[in-house]
Amino acid sequence: MQQNPLRKEQELPAFKSHPTKLFVETTSRCNLNCFMCVKQSAGGGVADGDLAATTFARLDEVMPTLDVLVLNGIGEPLLHPHLEEFVRLAKARMPARGWVGFQSNGVLLNEKRALSLVKAGIDRIGLSLDGVTPETFRRVREGGELAGVERALAALSAAGKSCGRPNLEIGVEFVLMRENLRELPAALRWSAQRGATFAIVSHLLPYDASHAPQAAYPASNDAALELFSLWQARAEREGIHLERYFKLLWRFSRRPEEQRIIAFVEAMKAEAERRHISLDLKKLLAEDPARRAGVARILAEARQVAKETGLDLRLPAEVPRQNRRCDHIEDGGAFVSWDGDVHPCYFLWHRYSCFTGSWQQQVKPKVFGNLNQKGLLEIWNSPPFRAFRDGALGYDHAPCGSCDHAPCGSCAVAPCDLVDTPNFEHDCHVKEEPCGTCPWAVGLFQCLS
Repeated sequence: MQQNPLRKEQELPAFKSHPTKLFVETTSRCNLNCFMCVKQSAGGGVADGDLAATTFARLDEVMPTLDVLVLNGIGEPLLHPHLEEFVRLAKARMPARGWVGFQSNGVLLNEKRALSLVKAGIDRIGLSLDGVTPETFRRVREGGELAGVERALAALSAAGKSCGRPNLEIGVEFVLMRENLRELPAALRWSAQRGATFAIVSHLLPYDASHAPQAAYPASNDAALELFSLWQARAEREGIHLERYFKLLWRFSRRPEEQRIIAFVEAMKAEAERRHISLDLKKLLAEDPARRAGVARILAEARQVAKETGLDLRLPAEVPRQNRRCDHIEDGGAFVSWDGDVHPCYFLWHRYSCFTGSWQQQVKPKVFGNLNQKGLLEIWNSPPFRAFRDGALGYDHAPCGSCDHAPCGSCAVAPCDLVDTPNFEHDCHVKEEPCGTCPWAVGLFQCLS
């Protein structure tokens, strides 16, 4: 079982008496129709609304101990009429080390609005940039224009200089998919030339089956891919055709060369079990090493651009990690919806369906209380919320047989009836946290934080 070595309360923000990061959804409304957005998810349960000023005021008790306040969820923060006031109130109460920021599509970020936000005290803004050619940008960001991001970058740079804010952080956020993969290095260079100081790159989380082929990451995790590549090379040297395994598996009578294939695969599985690695042979055989190598080359180019331009670049994992880490919970995060509901993470913030690996999963929000009924500290320290954080950080989710390192995404029998349901109760390890299916914990997705 994967164990987190930092489980002491004084070492892990998750177990402090207060959250250290807040993600507050100022609005769920948006002025674009981006195809990869959760709002476009069929059967999603996201209602439109704005955070009330009275609800934001309920956060005041935790402001003095916050390191980070991110003012967005699934909507466009600039649509909220009181965004600057929220920034101003937070900066007045947060410690000097703390920062306030948000992500935006930039459509409404003109010179006047940029100046207003900088004067209010905003510290960090990330603009959506998923292509460096107008054609790609329009396809991905329906209703947006690349020229709009360019204007927003210029407006923010000018506002920072006008207000004497050299430490204002202006960045871009790039959702990586097969369609725009090759544009990433050029997009980073383009951004740096226009005043961007940081860039966050995240993989695509498909919310529709038609978008699943756009994912630029494999279905198998890093440990499984590494082990399989070693055995695959050995099979090639020995003249063993692994792709015949499933045709031969249930054959009653086998020739010696056919039995040799079965024995070879069983030996590979035995080593995987000894090393606590879950192998889904069908997924592994379907993987395209050339495609993975292409993604690796593009990410290497991106790192080189960042080195040359001084851009602070955060890249996702090239393939899903077997050893998971929940940044949201470990770093002491709490997530607040526009209606005041309090959640533990991005994954369990809204109701939606998504496609990860090779199957669809239904996700429903996990709510521990509402700010309009209880204070955030009371909710944060409630036994159910503390128990959830403790259980999630045990990283002991959904083992496969005797393999205790197989989260659902890499399990050979996924999706099973326990997790393939909108009303998750527990996984096959009787864990009540649905974290075994979380794609954030395997390093694929990133956010402003």
